[in-house]
Amino acid sequence: MITLLIADDHPLYRDALRGALTLSFSDLSLLEAADLMQTVALLEEHKDIDLLLLDLHMPGSGDLFGLIHIRKLFPELPVAVVSGLEEPTIITKVINLGALGFVPKTTGATQIAQAVTNMLEGDIWLPQGYASDEVELDNEFAELADKVASLTPAQYKVLCYMRDGLLNKQIAYNLDIATATVKAHVTAIFKKLQINNRTQAVLIASQLQLEPPAATPAT
Repeated sequence: MITLLIADDHPLYRDALRGALTLSFSDLSLLEAADLMQTVALLEEHKDIDLLLLDLHMPGSGDLFGLIHIRKLFPELPVAVVSGLEEPTIITKVINLGALGFVPKTTGATQIAQAVTNMLEGDIWLPQGYASDEVELDNEFAELADKVASLTPAQYKVLCYMRDGLLNKQIAYNLDIATATVKAHVTAIFKKLQINNRTQAVLIASQLQLEPPAATPAT
């Protein structure tokens, strides 16, 4: 039995992906999540997941943060990034962060099945025109991502707002928290990232192309 987790906030795409996979794999168990919180909960509940198909932009995540966060929590879990943005820089970054592959949302059913098969065998899969041995490994980038992975979700949001040039009072307003709490988060961020000032924090957030996570819908 192969167990896959589809983490994507678009029901239509999850349906399409489910249809493509069930046609190609007879012995398949599929789990679904619509945001980062649900994804983490399912990963904690189901220890036998063989591959996570992760959307970069679902609620609770933001560009690379979801991948960074999950790779920190579940370092042995095979992860494939699924995205509507097929950009060489993003593909390089997700592979440097430990993803087994990058699957554009325009990929056809047959190719998706082949991609999943390859990744289940432990091989890196990239879209046509990209070769895994041509993806440049960047140890410095991976180390930065590892430090960012140590941040709490609240600290991560503060880091992103700092990158956008917001003052502590503005960050406090956006997050609906006290300014003193923001200051405590900033201090913790500096310590975890081993930096001394906001300029260095901005550089790190910019290098990782971090974006504030989309809000998770209230339940």
